[in-house]
Amino acid sequence: MAASPAPRLAFVAGPTKAARIAKAALEKRYDGVSPAGADIIVALGGDGLMLQTLHRNLRRRTPIFGMNLGTVGFLMNTFRAAGLPARLRKARHVSLTPLRMVATNDRGKTHDVIAINEVSLLRSSRQTARIGVKVDGTVRLADLYCDGALVATPAGSTAYNLSAHGPILPLGADLLALTPINAFRPRRWRGALLPRDSRVEFTILESKKRPVAAAADSVEIANVVKVVVTEAADIGLTVLFDPEHDLEERILKEQFAP
Repeated sequence: MAASPAPRLAFVAGPTKAARIAKAALEKRYDGVSPAGADIIVALGGDGLMLQTLHRNLRRRTPIFGMNLGTVGFLMNTFRAAGLPARLRKARHVSLTPLRMVATNDRGKTHDVIAINEVSLLRSSRQTARIGVKVDGTVRLADLYCDGALVATPAGSTAYNLSAHGPILPLGADLLALTPINAFRPRRWRGALLPRDSRVEFTILESKKRPVAAAADSVEIANVVKVVVTEAADIGLTVLFDPEHDLEERILKEQFAP
């Protein structure tokens, strides 16, 4: 029986010198192609590069295998130049479902943006933000005084959400984390766990006096008055991991980190 052909690989790199050197060497070693013609994209950098690469390939939905040449590397595998085709054959496929943010600014313009980690709202002035929160059409918080709030996916729950003291979500939990950022009133509200198909609607109260910006990962919309967050169920992303780099296990370990 004939062996299956090796996958066509594209290499993308972060801004560091080490990542750029590795990209050039790997392209030469494995006959690298452009991302548009690749079966698998290999991202060389940190988690920021992984998110950028996922966003750039939302429509192609090409599987992405990351190798850590950056800072954090939570979503990245260990960098090794040798034996890459064998690693890719053995890699575990993890599916990620992102969020869709529909944000309306104070001029009435609507922005539709995809977020893989989280959608976050943050005050843009010294004034505390005032935000009304609805979930599936029901008012859950009529007036939240805070620095902001966010909705995180399981994959993003260990990022900004964790820094804001939100819960870590296992990948298979079918949940979203709704987390306040420095809530002032109600002071004891610490957030909520929501079904993944929830519709979360934020209304900015006193938006001129207390302006708020909304961000879907790295895309920021200034002076929003309304933000609706839903699951982007029509988009499926695939990230590849070495068998020993179990993303679910890493997320579990984060819950017991000192």
